[in-house]
Amino acid sequence: MITADRNKLILLLPDDFLGKQIEVIAFVIEEAKSKAAELKKTKTFSAIQLDTRGFKFNRDEANER
Repeated sequence: MITADRNKLILLLPDDFLGKQIEVIAFVIEEAKSKAAELKKTKTFSAIQLDTRGFKFNRDEANER
């Protein structure tokens, strides 16, 4: 990440990039974070809250038919 202090930016590339086509993408980080946050927003399911303290699971009782 780079913080530019002018309108002109010089980017030094490795020698193996010479003569090859490259793609440079620039965007403001705050905007990217807000877009990423929008994508991560998902609907959540709010279930009924039950107090299960003191509950003991009985496998035999659960499997009775």
